[in-house]
Amino acid sequence: MLLVIDAGNTNVVFAIHDGGTWVGRWRISTDDRRTADEYAVWLLSLMERVGLSPDCITQAIIGTVVPAALYDLRRLCRCWLHVEPLVANDELDWHMDVLVDTPAELGADRLLNGLAARQLYGGGPLVVVDFGTATTFDVVDAQGRYCGGAIAPGVNLSMDALHQAAARLPRVSVGRPVEAIGRSTSVAMRSGLFWGYVGLVEGIVHRIAGEMQESPRVVATGGLAPLFSEGTTLFDEVAPDLTLEGLRLLAEQNRDRFITDFSGQ
Repeated sequence: MLLVIDAGNTNVVFAIHDGGTWVGRWRISTDDRRTADEYAVWLLSLMERVGLSPDCITQAIIGTVVPAALYDLRRLCRCWLHVEPLVANDELDWHMDVLVDTPAELGADRLLNGLAARQLYGGGPLVVVDFGTATTFDVVDAQGRYCGGAIAPGVNLSMDALHQAAARLPRVSVGRPVEAIGRSTSVAMRSGLFWGYVGLVEGIVHRIAGEMQESPRVVATGGLAPLFSEGTTLFDEVAPDLTLEGLRLLAEQNRDRFITDFSGQ
């Protein structure tokens, strides 16, 4: 079985694929001080609850935008699961041309989203909108090439900034308000956050499509994708776990790079 680890700025997601389907998926808050042993205590207990043992893991792949977390995630795989993980970076074969000025600066999650969307939804043109810590827009052209995109602050970052910068504004949860006209401060804030982000997403995708001079298929991903899909008809597909699928596909494309006789220390 394949262990996929997606380490984002807010959460680290662990998922196990048996070759046909996902058989386990768990998340923990990102903390670059967390040790391999702490990950192991948490993960192995969750695996045990669904009948999975450490021995069932034969391959692992890690994608991270938090470089400081990589060392202990690697140690988790090596010392507790006895597999040598692949790391989603430019040393692997992505089977996709990347048309950006500095590929080394590109977050692995963005390229993984482009890879997965291209494979799952029939090439391009595509725009993937990822509602994460940042809201990212990733573009794949009609030739299946990754072309870059846009990055905006995530909705939760904006909510926190609004609360911290304005003394009288409360902290509110993100949700779709019944009406755009809020008759209380908290509802007005929810309206601004929700409909403001719907407008931001629609506006940026519209500009991207204009520059591409074609109508791309638009895919929403990330934990808040189902929520924001309720407020717009923009999205052709909603795939909250697209980054995990990207990691799974990348592992398949690089299966010859896995070390099969690894003995971890």
